[in-house]
Amino acid sequence: MDRDKRIQELGTRLRYIQDIFACEQNPDVDLLTARYEEYCARYMHLSAEEAARQLKTLEDLFGFLERKLERQLTPIHKVRIVRHPQRICLKDILENVYDNYTEIGGQDEYSIDPSMLIARAYITRKRGKKTYNQAVMVIGQEKGHGQEFRNGGSVKPWGNAKALHYMKVAETENIPIHTYIFTPGSYPIEDYPGAAQQIARNLYEMAGLKVPIVAVISEGGSGGAEAIGLADTRIMMSHGYYSVISPEGAAAIEGRLKEGQRATPELIARCAEALKMTADDNRAMGYVDWVIHEPELGARPEHYEFFRKLRKAVIASTDEIVLEVSNLRLFRSWALKRHRGSDVLDVYVRWNLDAAAKERLLWRRYKKFRRMAQHAYKEERHVWKKAMTQAADALGGIYSYFRYELLGRHQKKVTELAEDVHAEMQVVMSWPARWWNRIQEAFSRKPEPAAELVQLSAWDEGRGQEGWQYVSPQAKQDRAIPCPGARKHGCLDQWAPDLFGDFAGVCSFCGHHFPMEYQWYLHNVFDPGSIDEFFADVESINPLKFPGFDERLAEAKKKTGHKSACMTFEARIEGTLVMVAMLMAAFRGGSVGAAEGEKFIRAIERARRKQLPFLAYVHGTAGIRIQEGVNGVIQMPRCTMAVRRYIEAGGLYLVLYDTNSYAGPVASFLGCSPYQFAVRSANIGFAGRGVIRETTGMDIPPDYHNAFQALSRGHIQGIWDRREIRANLIQSLKTMGGRNLYYR
Repeated sequence: MDRDKRIQELGTRLRYIQDIFACEQNPDVDLLTARYEEYCARYMHLSAEEAARQLKTLEDLFGFLERKLERQLTPIHKVRIVRHPQRICLKDILENVYDNYTEIGGQDEYSIDPSMLIARAYITRKRGKKTYNQAVMVIGQEKGHGQEFRNGGSVKPWGNAKALHYMKVAETENIPIHTYIFTPGSYPIEDYPGAAQQIARNLYEMAGLKVPIVAVISEGGSGGAEAIGLADTRIMMSHGYYSVISPEGAAAIEGRLKEGQRATPELIARCAEALKMTADDNRAMGYVDWVIHEPELGARPEHYEFFRKLRKAVIASTDEIVLEVSNLRLFRSWALKRHRGSDVLDVYVRWNLDAAAKERLLWRRYKKFRRMAQHAYKEERHVWKKAMTQAADALGGIYSYFRYELLGRHQKKVTELAEDVHAEMQVVMSWPARWWNRIQEAFSRKPEPAAELVQLSAWDEGRGQEGWQYVSPQAKQDRAIPCPGARKHGCLDQWAPDLFGDFAGVCSFCGHHFPMEYQWYLHNVFDPGSIDEFFADVESINPLKFPGFDERLAEAKKKTGHKSACMTFEARIEGTLVMVAMLMAAFRGGSVGAAEGEKFIRAIERARRKQLPFLAYVHGTAGIRIQEGVNGVIQMPRCTMAVRRYIEAGGLYLVLYDTNSYAGPVASFLGCSPYQFAVRSANIGFAGRGVIRETTGMDIPPDYHNAFQALSRGHIQGIWDRREIRANLIQSLKTMGGRNLYYR
């Protein structure tokens, strides 16, 4: 019986190895297969002693070759490992890492989203004769071991909303949060609350959670990972991957595959290698703090020693976070750093934080992410010029503080007092004034001239008929342009000079907005001559040395004259100074990498210091730049944290979408704005039509992402006509948000 069980276990190990090295000619795998089949065919005819001896030899061979195969693992092998049904899942972790737990927010398939598992767990620690039970909220994607209802860890929007709800519960209860990331990506549907909007909401709220957060990454795919991945300490399993996109998705983009085509295994493997997605890569780039080493060929449920290591890692990480923001730490902090992960149970740390420690925790978290990705862009400026810029920024901040914060606050108090006194005096003086007016009317009553009652006001000759400051080059075409809405609305063809010149690219029949160049907005929205660009020296590079990307970047720079897809500048709108970050579709589709993220953060930090309103104008963005790998996707939490800091300081953050805006930026620093608007005919969403069909099997309607659908789902708050952008921005600056703006 014992022998049969051991043979069965060897068979399971062999099938696992064959799955990991699928479609490859590997002599070690072939040898294992041959020896196993040979033994299975012969052992019934052997004596008991000989069968036991050969079985032991076969087990030793398995152990030896598994160690050898471990050294042959490539990134694509690790992708197969984390996706294998035998891989450990969150329920295995709950059973083996925590001492007690209760699943909440659903149970198995009886849940609002079985892909997201929440549990209230306890860790029991003994110090001397005393026992401490420390509560923790465990949140993570659950793939199970092949259960279809888990959807492979691909969480729907309401699953991420459930996760956020219990994060807020943990904050209320003042207990740490442990998140476990097991997802190839989020489920890309726009149904309320919307994939992009919910991830953006999660990131925004996690940036401000006043409890320690520890994230453990096994399979970290794109926005799905970021939805619960913004943490004070990020641990990664050695056989996991963390990437901006799956290797299959990257291969589809790099191979320019059309609908129905599939990438070859060789191209997928090359993309996995180029994306630098392994634990060692991410540790080297500074995006994870720890790497936990797994057994040969990856952790599986029977590897109890690995669970013991994981338990020590999450406890030590939580202890370190708490001690770093606590007042009394002295020897415990030193002991934890010296014996990291080995003697954590000998040191007791209370995980509750006081008010001051909570504030220090948020600042620590912000600084941690602010330091990331500094190697992934280039900025060639002379040291003197850098110093001058920093000095100017500092002086601007000091001026703003004294002018608008210190002096402005007192001035506002005096003004408010004067207004109150004036209002009181009006009430007091109204009584004698009313009697005096009656006396005057009694003694000097005259007929009112009829002409004055019907006199018309004069027409202001200066109104209307204003020409556009910038006319699109498309207006130079001598041809008729058909409208996409012709079939539905019966629009007639329009002459290009009229359409792109006089009508600003707007169909005069149905109102369809044709795409316009970003220069049109620069010259026709802001006051003439008021644009002052800065941070133009921050340049996009190829930090991962992705094959062929240097040439594509050089082409984009030559074509646009810009060094990145983000242009940051100050400009005036009817005299009001505004900070603007503009994503230009002309530069690599407006995709966001390290340079774009850095410029965005610097701009919003500058807006906070100078108390300026901040406008993110999205001419178009295709998402996070996949060729930069995690250097790109890390901009989602980095920029969102800067946005939160700005909004909490009392700023006004406006987002205006034009043309097409998808994926990571919408699911983070753009989607978290309370004031989002779109130009008519814009498309907004988490994933394009082809990706949705590929990942969900759903065939969505053509208007699934258009601005009106986004408005009906609550993603945006209004739709603007392109010709009214300037007027609407003026109105927004007057009426929306921002208690701490310089002009208020």
